[in-house]
Amino acid sequence: MRRLLLKLLSVLLIIVLAACNTNPGTSTPEPTPTPAQDIPSAPPVDPVYELGATVQNASGNRQGVYYEIFVRSFADSDGDGIGDINGLIEKLDYLNDGNPETTSDLGITGIWLMPVNKTVSYHGYDVTDYYDINPEYGTMEDFEKLLDEAHKRGISVIMDLVLNHTSTEHEWFISSKDPNSPYRNWYLWTDENSAEYNLKASIWGHPVWNKAGNSYYFALFWSGMPDLNYNNPDVRQEAKNIAGFWLDKGVDGFRLDAVPHLYDSLEVLPGESGIEKSLDWWNEFTAYCHEKKPGCLIVGEVLNDNTTIRASYLPALDSTFHIGLGAQIANAVTGGGSNNNYLSKFIANNYAQYAKANPDYIDAPMLSNHDQNRIITSVRGDHEKMKVAASIYLTLEGIPFIYYGEEIGMLGGKPDEDIRLPFIWGDDDPMKTRWRNSKYNTAVTPVSVQAKDPDSLLTHYKRIIRVRNKNHALYAGKFNFLESNNPSVVAYNMKSDKQSAIILHNLASSEESISVDVTGYTLEFCQKKDGFAQNDNEIVIPPLCTVIYVKDLD
Repeated sequence: MRRLLLKLLSVLLIIVLAACNTNPGTSTPEPTPTPAQDIPSAPPVDPVYELGATVQNASGNRQGVYYEIFVRSFADSDGDGIGDINGLIEKLDYLNDGNPETTSDLGITGIWLMPVNKTVSYHGYDVTDYYDINPEYGTMEDFEKLLDEAHKRGISVIMDLVLNHTSTEHEWFISSKDPNSPYRNWYLWTDENSAEYNLKASIWGHPVWNKAGNSYYFALFWSGMPDLNYNNPDVRQEAKNIAGFWLDKGVDGFRLDAVPHLYDSLEVLPGESGIEKSLDWWNEFTAYCHEKKPGCLIVGEVLNDNTTIRASYLPALDSTFHIGLGAQIANAVTGGGSNNNYLSKFIANNYAQYAKANPDYIDAPMLSNHDQNRIITSVRGDHEKMKVAASIYLTLEGIPFIYYGEEIGMLGGKPDEDIRLPFIWGDDDPMKTRWRNSKYNTAVTPVSVQAKDPDSLLTHYKRIIRVRNKNHALYAGKFNFLESNNPSVVAYNMKSDKQSAIILHNLASSEESISVDVTGYTLEFCQKKDGFAQNDNEIVIPPLCTVIYVKDLD
């Protein structure tokens, strides 16, 4: 009799814990991938941790979640140590295998490729041929195959387009050194007696005017990257020709590098407005792209923490990256809370400024990217805090961008090469890249191990991305902050025309409670099984945990 009672109690406990399931009532065992996927599956786990295969509803290049990839570091198909396009193709199933019934993939719906054009540098931001592929990465045929294979899986592809400057080894610039060249005016050239420009001007510790022969050329970022002259209509037309070429190839849009700097304050003439000239050009460019390929996505890099400055470029673009958001999230998470619900109010204020600039704005939230120290360092290497940071930005407006390796806690700090290190698949993976040694490798648990661990950071990313892609309020909704009576709990509402979601993040290392009206809502996601409780509208949230409620609207 005693054994029977114990068995009944065990069954009852499982039923209670299942109430905190990520996807109640639809959980299925982790499927075993086919050998071609080459992705380890997780072992059977407690229902509360089950990923739960669901039909992915987010689709198209303006929904879901994007993944930023540095091709050189991602996957190597030919054994030379350098990542390439064919390696990326073979690893697409890690990102999204195209089958909504499996849970071994990350679940992303788009990728942003850092520069893949012909170049003379490791990073690719100094292009020598806009109409060709970096031969270290592969061929144009390889790129076309990548587009085809990505689209088969429901993955959109946007590519980095570097239009502010070229390499000094680009044939246009080489020709422009001749004062009589038809390309002379494609760049900003002047002589040492110039009355228009300050040849002694400098930025970021280096001069912007560089001598070549008896003349000087303008190069904002460094002498090897001369700026193109967008006062020249031929340059403007060529930029559109380049965009049109790649849109015809099948790309779904562009990430535009250095958006504010095409008319930098150091290169405009007295009396001119750099931002007005920039907006005029970017409006022209975006309109061209939308006409060429309706629905293509134009995301601009405005690398500035100032929300007003970022917002000022939104009238001419679809989106700008939410620079500075990652630091605010990391500060709140490491601090264990957000007094007066500051983080939610900060985000709401940002969105209000965006909406004022462009009512149709699309946000592009991110924690970090290839120009910033990796975000895991900002939360002191703590994977539990990293999970909460990820849950915050992956439940905000727009299309979040994951920087490759973020989902496994890759480490890295300046110089730039060390924040763009080889992706850590595992020591036995033949496709790992080796172009640069990393002092961080032993401190990072590889994909091959994390994929089998139901508590890993990678598994958490898979779960929260699936929740986002499943729920209309999360992938298509708008943000509103909720008043929180507990400074340790960040609370907000995401609402679309079809659904409403209440999102609660406990940033503390202790159980915390909050009073929220969840009448009519259903528990959709609970990160942890131990410590969660709900008594009417009083909710107890486990330490460093995210809870999501949803309600369909009539």
